[in-house]
Amino acid sequence: MAARFEELDFQQTPVGEISLRRRYDLTAQTDVYEVRLGEEYLMSSLFTVAERALATLGLDLLDRGDARVLVGGLGLGYTAHTALADPRVAELTVMDVAEPVLDWHRRGLLPETAGLAEDPRCHLVLRDFFQLVAAEPETTYDAILLDVDHTPGHVLHPSHAAFYTPAGLRSMRRHLAPDGVFALWSDDPPDAGFEDVLRQVFDRTSAEVVTFANPLTGGESANTVYLAR
Repeated sequence: MAARFEELDFQQTPVGEISLRRRYDLTAQTDVYEVRLGEEYLMSSLFTVAERALATLGLDLLDRGDARVLVGGLGLGYTAHTALADPRVAELTVMDVAEPVLDWHRRGLLPETAGLAEDPRCHLVLRDFFQLVAAEPETTYDAILLDVDHTPGHVLHPSHAAFYTPAGLRSMRRHLAPDGVFALWSDDPPDAGFEDVLRQVFDRTSAEVVTFANPLTGGESANTVYLAR
């Protein structure tokens, strides 16, 4: 019988101490995989509906095949895994600033997203997404899907805040192909202020509320996916 709790990995990274833990949740009656940065909770395999919706909602806006897609933030891999299920995705680049996160997938520590690292279309890259999009484009993408910070106003590092401004989004937009799609996950309800920022930069925008069952509360929870084209 597997242990009720197991720390699968713990490493120092440029952004702090990061750990991957597996525990058996008695309420949900399933193994739950969790990522923490120091003592800050980042993500859980118990709540993945919105992370998957980030890929499906974003890619649903594409009107082309042979798509080149960039995912900012690998985490437990649900957004990237869902993007690879779309046959129109010809190439998927997934960037994360923490080498241990990339290593978890290469080592197959996460059963629900197993095989992601072996897919020939998928390239796991150790790089800071925010530094990339602030620089001159090396290439362009048909879709950029971002899930790094908690919300546009609650960022993991102060340096990320500049991205969520008109200037930051315009810099990122240069990395999109014509009529390309940008999609962003957020833990909070739609923020009118950020929606206004998006409208300053993109022609078409929306904020989609994604609801899902919460077995811990017995009720429903929600995240937001911002979409821009």
